Amino acid sequence: MPGGLVALLDDISVIARVAAASVDDIGVAAGRAGSKAAGVVIDDAAVTPSYVTGLTPDRELPIIWSITTGSLKNKLLILLPGALLLTWLLPSAITFLLLLGGAYLSYEGAEKVIEKLGGAKHGKTLEDPITDLAKFEQERIGGAIRTDLILSAEIMAISLNEIGTISDSFWIRAAALALVGIAITFIVYGAVAMIVKMDDVGLHLAERESETAQRTGRFLLLAMPKLLTILSVVGTLAMLWVGGGIIVHALHELGWDLLYDLGHGVQHAIESATGALAGVLGWLGYAVYSALFGLLLGGVIVFVLHKVLKIGHETGAH
Repeated sequence: MPGGLVALLDDISVIARVAAASVDDIGVAAGRAGSKAAGVVIDDAAVTPSYVTGLTPDRELPIIWSITTGSLKNKLLILLPGALLLTWLLPSAITFLLLLGGAYLSYEGAEKVIEKLGGAKHGKTLEDPITDLAKFEQERIGGAIRTDLILSAEIMAISLNEIGTISDSFWIRAAALALVGIAITFIVYGAVAMIVKMDDVGLHLAERESETAQRTGRFLLLAMPKLLTILSVVGTLAMLWVGGGIIVHALHELGWDLLYDLGHGVQHAIESATGALAGVLGWLGYAVYSALFGLLLGGVIVFVLHKVLKIGHETGAH
């Protein structure tokens, strides 16, 4: 009996160590995957405030919560099972999904740049007359969830590609993907909720008797429009950088090395010429190269879709 008990305890300790190692693997895989998807996360956080900007304050948080629950459903009920099934049945398809996602991000980023430069806008905005606010809200929520589905698919594809280099275990992949999906969703939409309510907080503080509170409130009120503008610019740059970079890397994995070699040639040339700042400036040079490629490719896609195939309704110039 004592020997059997010792053997049992020993088995339990082995199982505990294996479980702890698995949890550690999940954490490492999720962390690396999340860092690789950072560009898409930035874009997601930058895009989402536009879906509630201009609507009444009392509707902002309910709309963000509706988008959040829709995003969780996208990631956990659609994309997670689909990604795991794909890695089991057709793992080579991940690279082609990355190509499609990169092309979409490049297209979205290029379209925003073209619109900012005076090109035609596509789809309804708050500048257009709204006859049914409830219906308009539902359309906005639906549009946000559809956009989230595409961005989330890209996040999951990037994450799955990264996790696959760390572990072949089905359960570690599943747990790491779920962890990445849940964490990113609450980080993104938690940040969005804070951003869109910042002006309300500022107004509340500005009406307080304390001079410090009033100064803080005025600062928040002045900072809000600037922050949204910065987020919009950062989001567009992130779309182009991530989209272009994904395509360059995916083509490299398929054996088409010209763009990849050219980009890393630019990076190495900058690193050789910049000394102590070589690491940062080299990375920045490759990011700019990826963004310019994304802008060029996205511009071609915009032209083909809107001018050649006539897909997308043009509502006039800004």
